[in-house]
Amino acid sequence: MTAKPTACLVLADGTVFYGHGFGATGQTTAELCFNTAMTGYQEIMTDPSYAGQVVTFTFPHIGNTGVTPEDDETTDPVAEGMVVKWDPTQPSNWRAAGELTDWLAKTGRIGLGGIDTRRLTRAIRSQGAPHVAMAHDPEGNFDLEALVLAARGFAGLEGLDLAKEVTCAQSYTWDEQRWAWPDGFTKREGAGHKVVAIDYGAKRNILRCLASAGCDVTVLPATATAEEVLAHNPDGVFLSNGPGDPAATGEYAVPMIKGVLEKDIPVFGICLGHQMLALALGAKTIKMNHGHHGANHPVKDLDTGKVEITSMNHGFTVDSQTLPDGVLETHISLFDGSNCGIRLADRPVFSVQYHPEASPGPQDSYYLFERFAAAMAEKASVAA
Repeated sequence: MTAKPTACLVLADGTVFYGHGFGATGQTTAELCFNTAMTGYQEIMTDPSYAGQVVTFTFPHIGNTGVTPEDDETTDPVAEGMVVKWDPTQPSNWRAAGELTDWLAKTGRIGLGGIDTRRLTRAIRSQGAPHVAMAHDPEGNFDLEALVLAARGFAGLEGLDLAKEVTCAQSYTWDEQRWAWPDGFTKREGAGHKVVAIDYGAKRNILRCLASAGCDVTVLPATATAEEVLAHNPDGVFLSNGPGDPAATGEYAVPMIKGVLEKDIPVFGICLGHQMLALALGAKTIKMNHGHHGANHPVKDLDTGKVEITSMNHGFTVDSQTLPDGVLETHISLFDGSNCGIRLADRPVFSVQYHPEASPGPQDSYYLFERFAAAMAEKASVAA
């Protein structure tokens, strides 16, 4: 006799996947995406860019290294839930400080195991990222009709500004550097380049990379104005990653960025920050069929010809056909040719779609932080 399902995933088209629930109980609605990374499930679940999404992991061994506070990209998980092939096992890793199932239960996130993730991934690739409802009930009682209606009632991410929901409530400073053996996370000391980082949903490791590159970082909320940014007299401005539709966030972010660009300050953007910069420069963004989510994405640097193995997480992309004169395309995805980087032809203003701080290469893309620091240093030397 087979065990009764304790969780289910219901797609808006009525398709139902039954499995085993773990983590929190209850119900959630979201957009469904898949991630092909073989490691980093905790970083993925705590990445603010996954707000409004349930993540299907194509790699089956999820949870076997446990969880540790050191790997959190923000305080709690932001992704709505996770779908996996095999139920999480007992952790076996010297860094583990807890179990994935307990962590999900404590933080209110639903997990669903025992699913044919290959079939689910094929459906996402062919049909686009679906709207879903996911439920976990230890008794196995589900109102499928209500779950289908809930999935169909999910508004979706187009036109949705989620940056306001995941940004910081007030400004703060950051001095923690990248993790290194045997000292772990160390503090940056001494004078540094004054950087204002705009938090659209910033990952902690991005801020660590800025600190390690010699930056004295002040983080401001997503809604900060150009006047508030410039009041800090920054040497450079950083635009962070984040979730949602860039056009919606751009309603308030684009005017701020345009105001900063008038001051001829070095600017560096990542992910949503890349899209925000592109919009401010006059380009457009579009929703992708199923997006890019994983740690094995090859990106070509068109300036050098080098190929970087990168981490990606985005469902929208900059339409390279709309880049205005003076804005150069610097990087492209070797999977589908989509835009992965831009820069101004005559000024140190640049951005990339991927996540150089996630380091799957592992150091392929760190030069971008060094490039940002070098641009600020050059600017300071000219001014002197």
